Parts: sequence; C-alpha cells; structure tokens
Amino acid sequence: MNEKNEQWSSKLGFILSSAGAAVGLGAIWKFPYVTGMSGGGAFFLIFILFTVLIGLPLLISEFIIGRGSGKEAISAYKKLAPDSLWVWVGRLGVLGCFLLLSFYSVVGGWVLIYSAMSIPGQVINDSADYPALFGAVTGSPSVTLLGLLLFTLINVLVISLGVRNGIEKANRYMMPLLFLFFIIIVIRSLTLEGAMEGVTFFLAPDFSKITGESILYALGQSFFSLAVGFSCLVTYSSYLKRDVNIVSSASSVVGMNIFISLLAGLAIFPVVFAFGYEPAEGPGLLFMVLPSVFAEIPLGQLFLSLFLLLFLFATLTSSFSLYEIIVAAFTANGKWTRKGVTWLAGVIIFLAAIPSALSSSTLSNFMIFNNSVFDATDYLVSNILLPLGSLLIAFFIIHRMSKPLVKEEFQLNNSGYPFLYGSWRVLMSVVVPLTIIVVFLNILGFI
Repeated sequence: MNEKNEQWSSKLGFILSSAGAAVGLGAIWKFPYVTGMSGGGAFFLIFILFTVLIGLPLLISEFIIGRGSGKEAISAYKKLAPDSLWVWVGRLGVLGCFLLLSFYSVVGGWVLIYSAMSIPGQVINDSADYPALFGAVTGSPSVTLLGLLLFTLINVLVISLGVRNGIEKANRYMMPLLFLFFIIIVIRSLTLEGAMEGVTFFLAPDFSKITGESILYALGQSFFSLAVGFSCLVTYSSYLKRDVNIVSSASSVVGMNIFISLLAGLAIFPVVFAFGYEPAEGPGLLFMVLPSVFAEIPLGQLFLSLFLLLFLFATLTSSFSLYEIIVAAFTANGKWTRKGVTWLAGVIIFLAAIPSALSSSTLSNFMIFNNSVFDATDYLVSNILLPLGSLLIAFFIIHRMSKPLVKEEFQLNNSGYPFLYGSWRVLMSVVVPLTIIVVFLNILGFI
C-alpha cells in the first residue's frame, strides 16, 4: 500500500475506521455470549477494567509504533529494532490474523446468510423456531461454505482495490446508523415482560461466578474487541497524519467499544430472560435472540433486514483490518502486487476456514482438547495468542523502542497533559505485563 495516497483524510476518519476494526464481531457477536457463559455482571465489570487499564494503553502503544515507524506491522519492528528478533512480534500478528480469519470468516458467512434470508422474510415468521433455524444454517455444509465463500470474496474484492476511499467514507455513515439501530433494539428489549431479570444478570456483579478461566476470557475479550495484540492497528496508524492526537483517538475508540458492548448486553440479555433462553447459549446466541426482538416490533422484518446489513458492514470493517495486515506485510517489499497477494490470501484463508465452517456438521465429532475446531481456534487466538502478542508489544515499546520517539509520538498534539505520559508508561511497564503474566499463570494452574 502506498503511504502517500492511503493516509486517512482526517482524525474522524481514522477514529471511525479504527472503531470499525474493533466494533465488529468482538463487541456485537462475541461479547454477549462470552458474558453469558462467564457469569454476567461481574464479567462485564472485569472486562471494562481490563479494557481501560490494559486495552487502552496497548491501543496507544500500537498507534505509537505504527505512526512512529510509518510502516506496516512487520516492517515497523524491522525499522524500530533492526537486526533483532523483535520482527517476530509483527510476524506473530500476521499469523494471528490468519488464524483469527479462519473462524471469523465463518461467522461473517453466517451474518451474510442471515442478511440474505431476512430480505425475503425467511427469518421472521409466525411459526419460526429460531434455535432450530440457526442449527439448520450452521449444520448445513453447503450453506456454511457458501456463506464463507461469499464473505471471503467481498473481502478480497475490497482489499484488492484499496480500502481508504470506500471504507473510511462508508464508516462515517454506517457506524452512526449501527449505534442508532442498537439503541432502538435496546429500548424495545427493555420493555419486554421479564426484561429486568436480564438487566440484573448483565449489570449486577456476582463475583462468586468468576473463575480464573473467566478472568482470562475477560482479558482475551478486551484484546479481541479492541483488535490489539496482533498489530492490526500498527498498520492502520502507519497511515496516520502528524496532526492527530494519538491519546484522544485511542480513548475515543475505547469509549465507543465499551458503549457498543453495553448496548449489546442491554439488547440481548433482557430478551434472553424474557423468552426463556439460556444466557450461556454460546456462539449462536445473537442469531437466536435478534429475530425474537424484531418479531415483537412493528415492521420488524424491515428493521431486522436493515440491522443485519449494518451488522454485516461492521463485520466486514473488522475483517478488512485483518486482511490489511496480511496483505500490507507481503506487499511492503514492492515485489508483489496488492491484487495478487489479496487473491492468494483469500484462497488460503478460505481453505483454512473450512474445518471451522464444518464444525457443526461434517466435523462435529472431531474434537481438539474436547473442543470443536471452531472453538479451539477461537480459544487459541483470543486467550493465548492475543495476550501473548500484547505482552510482547508491552515489552517492546518500553524496553526496546527509542524512548525519545515514544515520548514524542505520545505527546504530539497532547503536550497540555504531561502527566498522562507518566501514567501510561507505568501501566505499560508494570500493570499490563504483570496482569497478563498472572492471568496466564492462573489458567495454567501455577497460582
């Protein structure tokens, strides 16, 4: 990607695009079901703490590395730490994005299929059994593979042409609309009979339900929902202009992410309890609950179609960022074209995603440590590789990257708040790495 013609046109464009990379499946699809499986309110509180104290400093760090180097993920570490093993942090990010896309694209395919089904009215009807419908979609090899193929093709077509003009401009309209429709769903959900039981589950902390594994899930979710740990936003911020305040931009992205997670919980859990679903339904929770909400709203079919299309866009903006780190890494040397690398990446990712796509059908009996391929890949990415990548980024920016350059990037357009730099450095030096290490040791049974 050419840096000169791919710079973000404005701070707002960068924030919305970064938020688009983060506010996708992480906040809308994964957050509700992981919260439901991990105890509700206590998990949400821990998630917020991790997001503010761990995720935000890491997000700022990725922005500093990206703009400070002006390079995509792998080249950024090569430039800032030449002739060292730190380049493997970028390579880990590229590998992690590949693995993440191998199951993320499957869910993107589900969203695409549901979007197509909602237009002719095949999702909402008087006799609809939404759990059975979701089972029919995910249990059909042909349907899931078709969704995966179409989702992959959309990504390939957009990324091969470049994303700035299309994605940045679209985010200016689609992200606010996504918030608007979420608020409409929340209002309707909260007016259902029995909704307050769901609100209590979501917002009233019960720490007796918290385990070491649920804390690890909360940490992984904060990384997953902010897209930190794999250097995706190193690549995005490498296209950032010098007049942008990194700290306020990162804070805006985090604030939007927490707010959309709150809306997701308030939209989903009141309906879960009102309609008698289990909060620990798992990955299909959103697909079984959303139709139930819209079925209770006048013109529900229309609203469901619009929301699914917006949800599809949010899903795509996130996947674009994952593809971008892969494509940018392999086109940085100028030997390969963007179009050629993008199509090759799309083919490989599609093939790699097939086992996850068939986890609920043909490969339903194939288990990895008692988990399906889909769940095992999700666990590896969210709870192992993302925290590991984040730990390495913390060590890199504190112990290897030039301190004057770090301070310059942090304080650029932010000189009025000098205390923020010291606070951020303490978090990145002590709190972030120590928290990640302690959680890792806990889940491994050492403490």
